[in-house]
Amino acid sequence: MVGASQNPAKWGYWLAKGALAGAHRRTVHLVNRRGGELLGTPFLPALDALPRMPEHVVVAVPSQEVRPIVTAGLAGGARCFTVISSGAGNRQEERELADLVTRQGARLLGPNCMGVLDTTSELRLSWGDFPAGTVGLVSQSGNLALEIGRLLARAGQGFSRFVSLGNQRDIDAADALDSLIAHEETRALAAYVEDFRDGRRLARTMAAAHAAGKPVLLLTVGRSDASERAAASHTGALVSARATVEAVCGESGALLLDTAGELVDTAVCLLAARAGGEAGTRDGIRVRSPEPDPGPARVAVVGDSGGQGALAADTFAAHGLDVPALPEATASAVAAHLPHGAGCGNPVDLAGAGERDLGNYSRIAGVLLHGGDVDAVVLTGYFGDYATADPAQTARECETAGELADAAASSGRTLVVHTMARDTAAIDVLRRRGIPVYERIEQAARALAGAAKLRAARPQPRCEPTVRARTPAQAPLSDGGYETVRKLIASYGLATPAAEFVTSVEEGVEAAHRVGYPVVLKAMGLPHRTDAGGIALGIEGERALLTAFARMREATGAPRYAVEAMATPRHAVELIAGVRRDPAFGPVAMVGIGGVAAELLADTVLATAPLTPERAHEMLLSLRHTPLLTGWRGAPPVRLDMAAGALCSLARAAVEHAELSELEVNPLLVHPDGAIALDAHAVVELRP
Repeated sequence: MVGASQNPAKWGYWLAKGALAGAHRRTVHLVNRRGGELLGTPFLPALDALPRMPEHVVVAVPSQEVRPIVTAGLAGGARCFTVISSGAGNRQEERELADLVTRQGARLLGPNCMGVLDTTSELRLSWGDFPAGTVGLVSQSGNLALEIGRLLARAGQGFSRFVSLGNQRDIDAADALDSLIAHEETRALAAYVEDFRDGRRLARTMAAAHAAGKPVLLLTVGRSDASERAAASHTGALVSARATVEAVCGESGALLLDTAGELVDTAVCLLAARAGGEAGTRDGIRVRSPEPDPGPARVAVVGDSGGQGALAADTFAAHGLDVPALPEATASAVAAHLPHGAGCGNPVDLAGAGERDLGNYSRIAGVLLHGGDVDAVVLTGYFGDYATADPAQTARECETAGELADAAASSGRTLVVHTMARDTAAIDVLRRRGIPVYERIEQAARALAGAAKLRAARPQPRCEPTVRARTPAQAPLSDGGYETVRKLIASYGLATPAAEFVTSVEEGVEAAHRVGYPVVLKAMGLPHRTDAGGIALGIEGERALLTAFARMREATGAPRYAVEAMATPRHAVELIAGVRRDPAFGPVAMVGIGGVAAELLADTVLATAPLTPERAHEMLLSLRHTPLLTGWRGAPPVRLDMAAGALCSLARAAVEHAELSELEVNPLLVHPDGAIALDAHAVVELRP
């Protein structure tokens, strides 16, 4: 540990103290050129004063001293460097430092990181006090990690491993998550990532985590993205960075959350669902639950207050969870423990049975957990607080808490407790037994809903971008105008209406006769033609064309126009289809309800491109307005196969033309006989 210090106000003190805590398991050397000692361990003046070069060098020195220390470590055979220092210089110097390390087969964590810890092996190379548990965290924010750690500790959980990524000049989020997948003691994965670097690689890692039974709970920034590109096309406005991350999580079986609290609540619920409460006792015999599904969808609510139970049921339903009526046999079994006239449906109202005998809490919960009618039971209300008012009930309340945990363990189903109590002896029993305890019912609802979403996740087979050798006709596009993009999408098999391009009204009249009335007149060179008065539909004859041409020229001043056949298939639906090239995740495809209301409706679905026909078909069926496509109020369904084919072709065009940062068709008119692209636009970014 280079930069060790005797001063508790400095990072070097806490890093050195943490390293020494594991000195009985590994050799630890402390380095400070000024000398000194900590906890009886003397500081050595430099790395070359060590009797043998260590495998791992932690660096917490001023930035200008980082490179010489790393160079000396590499020369001696060190294999890993954790650079705490907030910058090893500027970005270029950081990249050069990473190159220096990786060229020699070593690895670099940071710079500007908070360190690394593994509570399962007593490796604590970080500032702060982190609780031990089974959650593995990867984070670009040190303070956020501290917050998550404190929230986990309050919930009776903690970290198995924590990796602070810093500036990710070498080791990145995917590397760290890969190590957590393979770590047996880590049972839930969490990550906070701001810079996704190679997003496709991270997506593959998250899918591998899901396949290993360790889905990723992800936090990131950027819930809104109002950038300049939104003015260039609808796609830029509809395919935000946040929406892209959410789509990638859906494809990879990860769960995108909004806050540290949501992450902790969901992680605690997942751990309980996976363990089924771990081992317990029943009838004096130690039992272990079967491995349950990782999250519930059907919930039974048990309340010692009718109002709390009803509000809880409403909250769960609002979060997409099913609160089903109980079958008659189960309701009768519940009623056997309740006063006459108590509510035995769902929610179950204890109606004073809990106060009469605390054991009724565990008996009724046990009936519901073992009945097979629900995936989770939520106990809401007062339990856990009886001993606060009457300390004589402490032992019995703790005993009941143990019985509740036993019922969850033996049933293999999830038990969640929502209580107004805080940090009582019974609550401590529940938490130690792995039962999630929440102070607010909405916490329980969000956690159970997140677990259910993860259970339902089916990671998509990944279709990675491949670029074919281009023919002369596939040269890079020089502009993103309609005429150019129309030719491009037609070359990929998208149907387009007959059209001619003109510069004068006389040419327009001649073109209309050749195309055939009715026609559409479009002004070229405008990103949003409708808003600028640059489009006229359903022009039936020459007189109407002359009028439309004059008005359009006055409104837009456009030098060039398209005269296009008017497409009027019956029972048609307008879609918007586009592809945006994300800097981290590459081309991302989007489809939604289109036309002039595309941004207003914001009914869109995203997926990484290229697309398979199956994935494109799933996207169409995921829209909120899907009934418009499958036959609404007697209308025949549209050709979903041809709509999906158009999406695949558009995505392939964008993948194979790297100069396109955005490619859009709006509207894509889908109807019972096919699909036709009525307008198109692209944003071209020519790169050296």
